[in-house]
Amino acid sequence: MTDASTPAIQVPDKPTVDGLEDKWGQVWREQDTYAFDRERAMQLPREQIFAVDTPPPTASGALHLGHVFGYTQADCLARYHRMTGKEVFYPIGWDDNGLPTERRVQNYYGVRGDATLPYDPDFTPPTEGAEGKSVKAADQKPVGRANFIELCEKLTAIDEVAFEDTFRRLGLSIDWNVQYRTIDDRSRAVAQQAFLRNLARGEAYQAEAPGLWDVTFQTAVAQAELEARDYPGAFHKVSFHKPDGSTVEIETTRPELIPAVVALIAHPDDERYQPLIGSTVTSPLFGVEIPVLAHPAAEPDKGAGIAMCCTFGDLTDVQWWRELQLPIRSIITRNGRITGDLPEWIAGGPGEQLYTEELATKTVHSAREAIVAALRESGDLVGEPVKTQRKANFFEKGDKPLEIVTSRQWYIRNGGRSEQLRDDLVARGQEIDFHPTFMRSRYTNWITGLNGDWLISRQRFFGVQFPVWYRLDEQGEVVHDDPLLAEESRLPVDPTSEVPDGYTEEQRDQPGGFTADTDIMDTWATSSLSPQIAAGWPVAADPLGKNDPELFAKIFPMNMRPQGHDIIRTWLFATVVRAHYEHGSAPWTDAYINGWILDPDRKKMSKSKGNATTPSDMLEANGTDAVRYWAAIARPGTDTVDDPQQIKIGRRLAMKLLNASKFALTMGTEGEPVGGVEAITEPLDRAMIAGLAQVVEQATRAYEAWDYARALDVTETFFWTFCDDYIELVKDRAYGGRDNPVAPEAAASARAALRLALDVQLRLLAPVLCYSAEEVWSWFKQGSVHKAAWPSVDELSSAAGDSAVLDAVGAALAGVRKAKSDAKLGMRAEVSSITFAGPAETLDRVRSGEADLRAAGKVTGLAYADADAFEVRDAQLIPPPPKS
Repeated sequence: MTDASTPAIQVPDKPTVDGLEDKWGQVWREQDTYAFDRERAMQLPREQIFAVDTPPPTASGALHLGHVFGYTQADCLARYHRMTGKEVFYPIGWDDNGLPTERRVQNYYGVRGDATLPYDPDFTPPTEGAEGKSVKAADQKPVGRANFIELCEKLTAIDEVAFEDTFRRLGLSIDWNVQYRTIDDRSRAVAQQAFLRNLARGEAYQAEAPGLWDVTFQTAVAQAELEARDYPGAFHKVSFHKPDGSTVEIETTRPELIPAVVALIAHPDDERYQPLIGSTVTSPLFGVEIPVLAHPAAEPDKGAGIAMCCTFGDLTDVQWWRELQLPIRSIITRNGRITGDLPEWIAGGPGEQLYTEELATKTVHSAREAIVAALRESGDLVGEPVKTQRKANFFEKGDKPLEIVTSRQWYIRNGGRSEQLRDDLVARGQEIDFHPTFMRSRYTNWITGLNGDWLISRQRFFGVQFPVWYRLDEQGEVVHDDPLLAEESRLPVDPTSEVPDGYTEEQRDQPGGFTADTDIMDTWATSSLSPQIAAGWPVAADPLGKNDPELFAKIFPMNMRPQGHDIIRTWLFATVVRAHYEHGSAPWTDAYINGWILDPDRKKMSKSKGNATTPSDMLEANGTDAVRYWAAIARPGTDTVDDPQQIKIGRRLAMKLLNASKFALTMGTEGEPVGGVEAITEPLDRAMIAGLAQVVEQATRAYEAWDYARALDVTETFFWTFCDDYIELVKDRAYGGRDNPVAPEAAASARAALRLALDVQLRLLAPVLCYSAEEVWSWFKQGSVHKAAWPSVDELSSAAGDSAVLDAVGAALAGVRKAKSDAKLGMRAEVSSITFAGPAETLDRVRSGEADLRAAGKVTGLAYADADAFEVRDAQLIPPPPKS
């Protein structure tokens, strides 16, 4: 509450929201307003610290509205906790390694990485900027690994500057002193150290096994990165041959995999095929003998009810292959083409010529056409193909269906093959409070549906390397079973440029020497360690001097993980897995899950889908507070359509806050002190304060329940009532009775109530309207509103009266306004007589504010009448005189 010692009030003549971002952004930067005070934090009990595991956005291209949406909501929560007196640890990271960055570099510079090429110190990319987006993949210039990584480093640094500018303009109360990049030396050391420890404990392993493969990006893909999409195809009914000359028909959308068939599979309870189970049939065209087996995953009501198991057509094939111990007959290579080597099981058979002349080295599509033509000619195609839309697995960032190829990869155990580990990770999820609570089921459902471990290696360039080398035997063959591991004290290491202990560079890739593991870690394998990276988890070498074991012990597990619901299965789950292994705990106490921003067709906005809107123009046109308002009205976890109308409402609210505040601060005689709570004596003023106390209680309870939207709703509703009813009612009295003089104590009561209400409402609105609230605060307060104490009911209780008084007098004023509107007169018209009818209790409340009602409504004649419900009767109005 302001008193006589408060500095002189300075209110601009024409308040505006325009330009507040530059003004206050600069102040916050210079004063380090949101910096984490480590020294203070170390003296506080743990419950007085609020640590945020901020999402590191992918530094590729531009931020979009989805970022504005989610980060604003998290920022409102962080701002609230700071105002409650907690020390807020709010870092920021940039997720700059991984496939999105590589793809952007390819488009931006018109290049593609080629590990076989040497480093060129004089390399200049063929394009730069938007021009590169028109370069087709086939026309991109190949460059060596080192050159490609240099371009990645260069472009991510440019993008991160633009990201920071946008986040600062958005008003995020991040501590910009605590930044990291997922490719910087500390992040690499953290990721490598965690991996080595996973490996030592048996939680990580390497295996050669079938896995999902993206033929465009030439890399393995994890289950969590899958996206099922409709894909045009056709059902082909094909005959396999029994020994007695009869046939059994199967239906398939992938006839090109007939050369890779290893079994026909039927459900053990399917009576149609029970006589066949245990026998063999031969494949059409190729005459390969294959068994007919039973498995409960076969679907009797799908197609013909019996399916061919190929190595590999889909994930069910992998399951059957593993559980039935079938052989591998792979024909699709990593580049998405049929292998040029004649498979031994086809050599010498009836299909050898077909394979060598029509299939070898062909694309999957061309091979399918050739197989169908051959089946039609042989009579093994029953009828014609029937077009359909089949579900196919895509890499979430890819454009072609994934294939399944056999390759050697690194994995971290995540419960896909261990019921006990699944149970343990589900239990970890129970330690975390999800907001909204139903989001926990997405986490649990993901774990229970896993069918394999987490594949963490990628065949790309820009990422965290595995700190691993391999011995080469005397023939130059790689010995994978006994890898050479870097010591933790050496981390981070790049095995492609550094050598393992006991070897020299001359022994690289030489028989009897060593070779580097050239794979990089999946981007989630690094970002899943964001709490450890940001909070000072100690690594042996401490390459950037950011080890802080005391701080880490103080704030881990962190308090809040804010993120979208689409990455519960990736980022959230992976972070839980790493914390479970390394620390035996959950990584945070609470997970706040935001919804998506939807385009007008109600599809998720995404840079990869090309329907994302960048926020720069929106922020410039409407002001940051308007955009923050739009983000904050959405309930936790709720998907929201991009709605310009809501942004306009937010701008109107911010402008009204400035203008109403100007009035509240400028009534009365300049320099005259405004009394404190004890000066608030009038029933109408006390009623308003009572209503405000209810809002403080409701808003606080909402924030404690992680519901910033509910807090904003109750605050905004009160604010408009405060402006439209209370201010209009007390305006004349606050000015000392311009038309009808009032007692000095009555005027003082209005001024004190207005000032107190403004003080409290600024603090209530500050987490959302961060610039407007700071601007008004500076007119009559020292310091930042964002470091002011969150309002409490206690500071209002002594001045609180009967809140229903304001409701009753406000309803009466509304009746006066309606009477004037119905008479088609302006609000300056005089009311010579009007009758308010209603219950006695309501009329008594109106009487207690009658003087303010008369002044606000220009009422000269007023009467009361008993009635069951409140209403206005017999209003007589006198139009104002015409303007001279």
